[in-house]
Amino acid sequence: MNSSAAPAAADQQALTAVRQRLIDSGALGRSSVYLNLLEYLLNCAQQGKQPKEFEIAVDVLHRDSNFDVAKDSVVRVYVHQLRKRLDHYFTTVDPNSPLKLSIPKGQYTVVISYNEEALAQAAEKKRSSRQLQVKAGLLYVLIAVLLVFNLVQWTTRTNNTMPAEIAETLKQPMWAAMNDDDIPILIVMGDYYIFGELDNVGRITRMVRDFSINSREDLVGLFMQDSSLQNYFRDLDMTYMPEGSASALLQIAPLVRAMNKRVNVTMMSRLSTADLRNNHIIYIGYVSAMSKLNNLYFSASGLMPGRSFDEIYEKATGVYHTSNAGLPEQGQQFRDLALLASWPASNGNQFMLLAGTRDAGLMHSAMVAGSGRRLQELSLNASFSLTSFEALFEVYGIDRMNFDASLLYQNPLDPNHIWARE
Repeated sequence: MNSSAAPAAADQQALTAVRQRLIDSGALGRSSVYLNLLEYLLNCAQQGKQPKEFEIAVDVLHRDSNFDVAKDSVVRVYVHQLRKRLDHYFTTVDPNSPLKLSIPKGQYTVVISYNEEALAQAAEKKRSSRQLQVKAGLLYVLIAVLLVFNLVQWTTRTNNTMPAEIAETLKQPMWAAMNDDDIPILIVMGDYYIFGELDNVGRITRMVRDFSINSREDLVGLFMQDSSLQNYFRDLDMTYMPEGSASALLQIAPLVRAMNKRVNVTMMSRLSTADLRNNHIIYIGYVSAMSKLNNLYFSASGLMPGRSFDEIYEKATGVYHTSNAGLPEQGQQFRDLALLASWPASNGNQFMLLAGTRDAGLMHSAMVAGSGRRLQELSLNASFSLTSFEALFEVYGIDRMNFDASLLYQNPLDPNHIWARE
């Protein structure tokens, strides 16, 4: 191993990587002082400069010009502690690091030592990684081709070969309203936008879900209101979906496939106003994840979320219906709520809502929508067409498994009332 006061330009990337690993390990502690001190000493080393104790006190510790190095040992204490932290990290946490940072006793400078063997191993690993990336790229291309091939097969099937049960379901009014034109179908999955919370050195400590922040744009809007929040939160470009969404999607996928139409899938957090106007919309997700559809639907609905999204109440009667399916214990019975709705839009496209307060409700809503027999039963109970309606079910189960359900509420929807408030 050889040493140098400053790395060559070619090794700057390796130094950046070592620095980041050091920060991520937590070896510098929660205080930002040690990170700032390390950054300062590294910058001085790269400039070939060895700072004086007074300069560190003023530039890093923000002491004033009256600081007396003879009377105050604060700089020496911080440098001593930083030296110990660096020694501990490179001795016990990352002993095979290609670069090692150290502070010689009696000096205020960072020495960068090179581990030639580790550097050679890193270079070989990088070459192997590039080879794997090339192979992975070819594999991804192959997978993409297969997916496109399957998609073409999926979307080019004709109604002549569809099973009788699917054909019967597609005759039901809310499906027929989507099936008799050339408008594409957009399946919107109800996802939850999550962002990161930062500690005092800029590391992500946990992920946050806030019902008032449903997209990157919402987070940016929050930053515009208070720019200091950028020091505490970070966009992770991440969302998540409830487990029941996949089961619900599987319920309706055969129907959508049999319609022989162009189909796209998007997340609610990425849904645009243009999407709502140019497609038939099928929403699959929790009531609490409806986001852009929330005001649109509930403005005309006879229903409304209650004190939380585990409650739905009837506007006309004030009757509350509550789900307790949030965290059922083993063997515990639960009740959930399923919401099924459909209505026409002003552009000739149709909206379909398959929602639940939790997984059990969501899956039941999709099961009803995917069953011609169940939709016919709803029609028999109604004095109106199921092209524009809403229905609320109470779902019963144990251990997250549905056993039975009953119809709580069913009413027509007035689409003119919906779009009058658009």
